Formats: sequence, C-alpha cells, structure tokens
Amino acid sequence: MKDLTRGSIYKLIVSFAIPLFLGNLLQLTYNIVDTKLVSMILGQVPLAAVGSTNSLNTMIIGFLNGLTNGFAVIAAQHFGANDKAGLKRTVASAFKLGTLISVLLTVLICLNLTGILRLLNTPEEILSLAYDYILIIFGGMTALMLYNVASSLLRAVGDTVTPLIFLALSCVSNIVMDWFFMAVIPLGVRGAAIATVLAQGLAMVACFWYMFRKYPFLRPGREDFVSKMDRQLLVKLLSTGLSMGMMACLVDFGSVALQFSINMFGTDIIVAHTTARKLTSVFMLMFGVLGMTMATFSGQNFGAGQYSRIRKGIRTAVGITWVWTILVIILVHFFAGSLVGALASTTDSAVIDPAVRYLRVDTAFYFVPAMVTLIRNSMQGFGDRITPIVSSFIELAGKVLVVIFLAPALGYFGIILAEPIVWFVMVIPLIVQLLRNKSLKRPDVVRE
Repeated sequence: MKDLTRGSIYKLIVSFAIPLFLGNLLQLTYNIVDTKLVSMILGQVPLAAVGSTNSLNTMIIGFLNGLTNGFAVIAAQHFGANDKAGLKRTVASAFKLGTLISVLLTVLICLNLTGILRLLNTPEEILSLAYDYILIIFGGMTALMLYNVASSLLRAVGDTVTPLIFLALSCVSNIVMDWFFMAVIPLGVRGAAIATVLAQGLAMVACFWYMFRKYPFLRPGREDFVSKMDRQLLVKLLSTGLSMGMMACLVDFGSVALQFSINMFGTDIIVAHTTARKLTSVFMLMFGVLGMTMATFSGQNFGAGQYSRIRKGIRTAVGITWVWTILVIILVHFFAGSLVGALASTTDSAVIDPAVRYLRVDTAFYFVPAMVTLIRNSMQGFGDRITPIVSSFIELAGKVLVVIFLAPALGYFGIILAEPIVWFVMVIPLIVQLLRNKSLKRPDVVRE
C-alpha cells in the first residue's frame, strides 16, 4: 500500500511506476513467446488464424483495461479522502459492474462472432480456426475483467508490486499450459485459447484472495453487495470507466483505420511497419506506465484535496518522459537499422529503410504524445472525463483523414507523418483545458 498524498513526488511516482513498467515489459515478452510457441507447435496457418483476431482482441482488452482503470480512479479518490466506507462500496460496485458488463459483452460478441470475423476480412481458409480460438477467449472474458478489477483496485491504494507478481504467475502458467494443451493434448488453437483463459482465471482468484486478505479495508461486507447501488457512485464509476474504456477503443479504431491503408502498400511495407510498431510499443511503454501512475496519483491527491501536488506531479512526470524520449531518440538515431533487421530477421533494405524512416521521424516528436498520455490520464484522476474523450476523437478522426488524403497522395510517408500531425492537434485541447481547470486552482485542504 502506498499513500501518494504525502512525501517526495518524484520518489513516489518512480517507485509506483517501476513495477508497472516491469509488468508491461513482461506482458510484451510473454506475447512474443506465446506467438513463437504457436508457430513452433502448430505451424503458420494456425498462427495466422490467431493473429487475424488480434485487432479485435486488442480492442476489447483495451476497453476492459480502460474501464477497470476508471473504476480504480474512483477508488483512489475515496482512499485519498480516507473514506473507508465509500471505498468498500466502490469495491463492491466495481465487482458487480465488472461482472455484468463482461457477461453482456461476452453474449453480444459470441452471438455475432462469425459476422464480426467476416467484417474484419478474415480469410476463408482460416475462418473456422479463428472462430474456434476467439470464441474461447471471449468466453473467458469475465475472468479477465475481474482480474483487471482486482489489480486496478490494488494499484488504486498504491500497491503495484502485487499485480506484477500475479501477472508473472499468469504468464508463466500460460506458457506451460500452452505447451500442455497444444503439444501433449493436441487441441490446436483451442488449446492456446484454453491455456489463456485458465491462466487468467488463476490470476484472478489469487489476486482477489490476496487483496481481501492483505487489505481488510478493501473487503466489502455482505451489505455492500446486496444493498441497492448508490446512484451517485454508479454514475461516477460508469462515467469514468466508460470514458477511459472508450479512450482506449478510439485509439485502437484509429490504428485499424491506418492498417487498411498500410495493407495496400505491399508485403515489404507491411513487414516494415509491423516491425517499427513493435519497437514503438517498447519505446512508448514509459508513457503508458506513467499515464497509469498519474491517474492514481491524481485520484488520491484530488480526494485528499492536495491540488498543488497534482500540478507538481504532472510537471514531474512530463520531465521524466522527456528524459526518456531523449534517450530513445539517441538510440534510434544510431541503432534503428540494427534493431529493425534483428527483429524482422532480414537484411532487405526494402523492409529496413522505411521502418528506420518511420522510427526516426516519429521518435523526434515523442515529447508530444508523452504529454498527451500524461495529461489525459491525470484528467481522469481529477474528474475531467470529457476532454480526454474529445482528444481521443481527434486522434481517430485524424487517422481516418490520413487514410483518405495523405496516404493516397504521399504513400507510406503519409502514414509516417500521420501520428506526429495528430499528436500536435490532439494535445491542444488537453493543454488548454488543463490550464483552465478550476479544481486545480483551488487552495489545498489543510491536513492535520
């Protein structure tokens, strides 16, 4: 447990963010290992089937993560205000809402899954395999949702180490069960899906057990579950959760729009862009980690009435990400070609050159998306749920306009320019609203 309303802002932000960074790095590593296992054991066709569902799966997971992070913001506000009764009600409500939403999503998606896969242009030769895989994944959606609820609530009270431990448990068990259900019991892509769902269920049970045992103030009583949900609390949870969930979804929709254009430029460009984006996900990892940190930091301090700490926290986090950006720019300048070649396992300049150009152009502007991510998440923490959504809509609209105008005119270079242009446009309403926000201009609440 970590109280983010007292002590050195820099030390608190860094100590909170390090386990989150390691967790995200672990998740990226696991994804690479999982992909390798599927290709080694099952072959390229099943791998293509699993990969064809990736955009849909990523979008749903992003929505669930955003939703539960929104729940955690409200929990952090109650924790910062030392409102233990309100915190317990929030935990119970998050549990009930998470279960309800995940069940509804499961039913809705599974009933229309074939149509969704066809809408995504899934090739006929892998359609049945893709269906078998993603049906099981979405069938276990509630386990994933509840794990996210538990881990988000732990982060809300400042515990980022425990979710990291259970994430590691989930990743290791998933890899072991992948091998078991694909190699020992030859269930094909269904085995890969079963392994993922079982690993998520194991992590969910362990996380709830630990949370309720370690933190009694997070353990709601029977009356918190059976009583009618407080309408004001329900509005807060849904508005914040859906805001953060939609924010994630809009980003994914924009990426899908860009992918449609990229697919028209041929295999070399597809491989180049895919490789560059994998490296980008590592380079931008710090932005997302500090964004999650600032959502909790702002939530706790807003609840405690420590408004000046929120302002100082945002400046501190921006400074950290800008130092990180400078290091990334230097790394890319000298080693981009080697990194792309190693990751794509190629020496073909038709792949390496466009990927290097993408990385060198886009990383030069990373100072802007760092601010975008930090400000959006901080705003969610102190209760502004509208501006981040407006910013995300601008991102979506900008990427769609690139598909319509820039890509046909400039080819792949139009795709390279897309994100920097969109970043500069979408950061404007965030900065303006941050400077205008009346909550952050209030004097701090005097604490005894």
